[in-house]
Amino acid sequence: MLPQILIALAIVGGIGLIAAILLAISSYFFNVPEDETVIKVRACLPGANCGACGYAGCDEYAKAVVKDNAKTNLCIPGADSVAAEVAEIMGVSAEDVIEMVAVVSCTGNCEATQNKALYQGVNTCKAASMIYGGPASCVYGCLGCGDCANVCPYNAICVKDGLAYINRNLCLGCGLCVKQCPKGIIKLVPTTVKTLVLCSNKEKGAVARKNCKNACIGCKKCELVCPEEAIRIENNLSYIDYDKCTRCGKCAENCPTGCIKCAD
Repeated sequence: MLPQILIALAIVGGIGLIAAILLAISSYFFNVPEDETVIKVRACLPGANCGACGYAGCDEYAKAVVKDNAKTNLCIPGADSVAAEVAEIMGVSAEDVIEMVAVVSCTGNCEATQNKALYQGVNTCKAASMIYGGPASCVYGCLGCGDCANVCPYNAICVKDGLAYINRNLCLGCGLCVKQCPKGIIKLVPTTVKTLVLCSNKEKGAVARKNCKNACIGCKKCELVCPEEAIRIENNLSYIDYDKCTRCGKCAENCPTGCIKCAD
């Protein structure tokens, strides 16, 4: 019996050895050498693989920079320092990065809204939103399950009183939270933007206010007091033209529900 076991082990070991040799030979002859410049560019990137650059991840962006002449300033999380390193490797002039920050366009916390139903399903925003838009009275608002916080690689998001909050000092504008939010209420804006409409409700004023005390009611006060005509009401919701906005803050001062805020 013992000799048979030894023979079987020898056969299996021999097959394994032959397979290993064949794999080693294949790896040697079919190996595609990686471009050293791509490796250098990739080493500069932060590794968030967020796709904010417009490519599938850091590896793809590095290849695009080297092989397709993609711009060297597309890595938003890396900011100007990474853009400068990549530009130096590529031997081109460094360009500034338009630094972005994520914003939750909602102020519907537990004090401002109420639940229309009791949700007892999977505790994710994506799952909750599939049941009649979610349990909250405002179907446009934050669901507060924390899907955005779970994907944030920089711990810049927390959920408090049923509402997601973003720490502007920690957010690097990767955009992963934007992709994750099923309501589409998280947006990326330039860090220079300070005046924000923190509401996404497009219902008429009375209905919006009934569902959320902090909702935009489309009253047009902000539109009337803006000296630069940078605000318009569209579909019962305020929108700011940041090319015209001078950050005077008059719209925030005159907003009756407080949904327009001036960031620090």
